[in-house]
Amino acid sequence: MTIYDSHLKKKIEFKPIKDKEVRIYVCGPTVYDDAHLGHARSSISFDLLRRTLEALGYKVTFVKNFTDIDDKIINKMNSTGKSLKEITEHYINSYLADMEALNIKRADIEPKATESLEAMFELIQKLIDKGYAYKLSNGDIYFDVSKDKEYCKLSNKCQEDEGIHRIDTESKKNPADFALWKACKGEGDVCFDSPFGKGRPGWHIECSAMIKKYIAYTDTKYQIDIHGGGADLFFPHHENEEAQTFCAYNQHLAKYWMHNGFVNINGEKMSKSLGNSFFVKDALKHYPGEVLRFYLLSTHYKAPLNFSEEDLIASKKRLDKLYRLKKRVYAINKKQQDKEFEKKLLEPMKDNLNISKALAVVDEFVKNANEELDKNPKDKNLKQKIISNIEFINKLLGVGGSDAYKYFQEGIDKETKIKIEELIKKRDEAKKEKNYELADKIRNELKQMGIMLQDTPNGTVWEKV
Repeated sequence: MTIYDSHLKKKIEFKPIKDKEVRIYVCGPTVYDDAHLGHARSSISFDLLRRTLEALGYKVTFVKNFTDIDDKIINKMNSTGKSLKEITEHYINSYLADMEALNIKRADIEPKATESLEAMFELIQKLIDKGYAYKLSNGDIYFDVSKDKEYCKLSNKCQEDEGIHRIDTESKKNPADFALWKACKGEGDVCFDSPFGKGRPGWHIECSAMIKKYIAYTDTKYQIDIHGGGADLFFPHHENEEAQTFCAYNQHLAKYWMHNGFVNINGEKMSKSLGNSFFVKDALKHYPGEVLRFYLLSTHYKAPLNFSEEDLIASKKRLDKLYRLKKRVYAINKKQQDKEFEKKLLEPMKDNLNISKALAVVDEFVKNANEELDKNPKDKNLKQKIISNIEFINKLLGVGGSDAYKYFQEGIDKETKIKIEELIKKRDEAKKEKNYELADKIRNELKQMGIMLQDTPNGTVWEKV
């Protein structure tokens, strides 16, 4: 398998640290608000990576953290009067519900910053002891970038964007020095006891500490195989993580660095500060999670995605074709593995998750399967292969796993669904009584509602047209 390494800025062969085992850490959300499409894009990108590696036979350990202490969370507490726990638990649950709707596999480990403080204390103390960190008179502790001769060699972005270094205090030795520990600033602040005094951790320290605590190799050059996140995290966040980990443990944080592209709306990067954040929960009110997933995965993970509802609708029509094929083999329970198809679909995904070529393989499969069914509508072996292939598509890409008929019932409110089911029941009773005139009348009534019926050996099924 090949992947694009953000550090080397090129596509290279993936070789795990240990044979057939992969450890991945992806930066998760800061839980002060609902998940937006940028979060969804990143989650889907690394879900595809995980699924591909698992399909190739790797044992994957996947970690995604929750930042549950941060300035934005404290601001939310002050504006709402709610506790830290109330806010963070609410938005963690909201995030997990949104990701489940998008068929994103849960991480194996989901650490929280507030539950990993001891690991942070250990790392900060080690940096102090080795002379890479210093404490200010106000209690803040900073990493001294001038002591790290390798600083900025990961991203090579320091000279490109000096303005990104915020001056938190005039007492810092260098503008680029970053906070490891923020001393308690008094009323309204959130503080934890520590060996360094009351305070709270800086943002960058948490991921390094969590990686060390939960999944780091201790006897290798690299602590984990892959570290990932959005492109905006490469610098300074990932740069700072790499610096503090290497200086503390003389190990590089990750062997490979992967970053997904932004979601753009009206040509601008999706950002709450720009006021163009499109929440996942709002999108899910209008489109099923699987449709949204298919649209977001259809653009290569590294490329920016320019969100367009017109493109989303076109993407849904492409997914519809897979489900129309699935309807044609409805109620086929036995499966027949098609290793040739599986290899053909997996091949482009091994090439840095080349989703365009993978979806072209799916399109070709749908077209050829329909043609074969037209010629051999009663061929059970063919149908069993089709079902098996659709299941593999779902395993690898996370789409195609829903009930074929329920998929086409999405977008109809509960009250209307109840009415449709009642009319179908009346029609079935009319047919039993051989009252075909009434049965046809009910079918026409449903047709006027935009509902198409199909009588199958398992009963009458319906879909929205």
